[in-house]
Amino acid sequence: MKVPPVFDIDTLIDDPDTKIIVCCGSGGVGKTTTAAAVGVRAAERGRDVVVLTVDPARRLAQALGLSELDNTPRAVEGVEGDLYAMMLDMKRTFDEIVEAHADPERAQQILANPFYQSLSSSLSGTQEYMAMEKLGQLHRSGDWDLIVVDTPPSRSALDFLDAPERMGRFLDGRLIKLLMAPAKAGGRFGMKVVTAGFGMFTSVITKVLGGQLIRDMQTFVMAFDTVFGGFRERADQTYRLLQAPGTAFLVVAAPEPDALREASYFVERLAEEHMPMAGLVVNRVHRSDASHLSAVRSQAAAETLEARGSHQLTASLLRLHAERMHITARESRLRESFTSSHPSVPVATVGAMAEDVHDLEGLRAIGNDLAGEATEPAA
Repeated sequence: MKVPPVFDIDTLIDDPDTKIIVCCGSGGVGKTTTAAAVGVRAAERGRDVVVLTVDPARRLAQALGLSELDNTPRAVEGVEGDLYAMMLDMKRTFDEIVEAHADPERAQQILANPFYQSLSSSLSGTQEYMAMEKLGQLHRSGDWDLIVVDTPPSRSALDFLDAPERMGRFLDGRLIKLLMAPAKAGGRFGMKVVTAGFGMFTSVITKVLGGQLIRDMQTFVMAFDTVFGGFRERADQTYRLLQAPGTAFLVVAAPEPDALREASYFVERLAEEHMPMAGLVVNRVHRSDASHLSAVRSQAAAETLEARGSHQLTASLLRLHAERMHITARESRLRESFTSSHPSVPVATVGAMAEDVHDLEGLRAIGNDLAGEATEPAA
C-alpha cells in the first residue's frame, strides 16, 4: 500500500504565505486543543497569532490558562511570542456590524428591535455567517500574520462554507422582499399600488404571526437594505479567502471508525469546494515503548507465569501490554483504511496522553508531535 505523505506543522507555520489555518472535525476528537497547540507553536516560532474558536465550549480558554474568552482577542501569558485568543460571540458580532454600518440613532433602534434580537441570536446559520464575518474582520485588521480558526463540532463545522448562500437566500426571500416593498416603491402611483398590495398581504400574515411581530419586522427591514447591504459581498470575499493559497485546512480525527468516516466526509467536501487541504491529524493515538513485544507473545508469557503461580504483577503487566498492542493494531488498520481512500492526504499522529491537556506544556507536547519530534509516550 502507498505510504501517505507525512504532515509537518512547522513547514506550514514557518511559511510566511500561510495566513489562515482552519481546524475542522467531529466533536470530541481534540480539535480545539489541536488549534490551541498550533497557535502556541506558531507564536513561539515567531508568528503573530490569534486563535478564534466558534465552539461554545470553553476548553480553549482552559488550555491556554485564561479564565475566560470573549469576542475581543486576549493576550496569552507564558508564551514566548505574540499569541492572542478569542471566542466568537455571535450576538455581539452582529451588533458590531450594526454599529459599524448605521448612524448611532438608527443603530440603537435596530439593536432594541425585538425582531432583530431574535434574528441575531437564533436564525439558522447565523453563527456560521458571523464566524465568516469575524474571520474577515481579523484578516482585514492586519494585526496578526496568522489566524487559527477552531470550528464548531460535527458536520456543522463545514456549515460556514454555506453561509454566504444561506444568508443570500434569506435576504432574497419573498417575505423580506414584501416587507421592503413600501420603502422601495418609487413615485406616488407606485407607492399607492404597493401599499394596496402590501395591505392585503399584512392583513393575512398578521392573522398568522400577530400584529406586533409584523410591525417589529417592518421596522427592522426598513433599515435592512442600507445597513446590511454588504452582507453577501463580505461573506463572498471571506469564502474566496478560504480558497486562497494562504489558507490551509487541518482535519482532526480520533482513531475511531466514526471519527475517521467524518474525516473522509470533510476531506471530500473540501475538495469539492476547492479548499486547500493541509493534512489529517489523528489525535489520541496509542503508542508503546515495547512495541517489539507482540500481543501474542505477551499473552503467552502472561499465561505461562499464571500457570506457575508466580510473578503475578509481571503477568498482569504483560496482559495490559497485550491489550495495548491490540489497540494500536486496530488504530493502525483504521488509519490505513483512510489512507487507502485518500492516499494524497498528509497524515500526522498525536499520542494519547494520560490526562486531558489543560496547560501550555501539554499544548507544546502536542505541537512536538505535530512536528514529528520525539515525545515521551503516554502512560
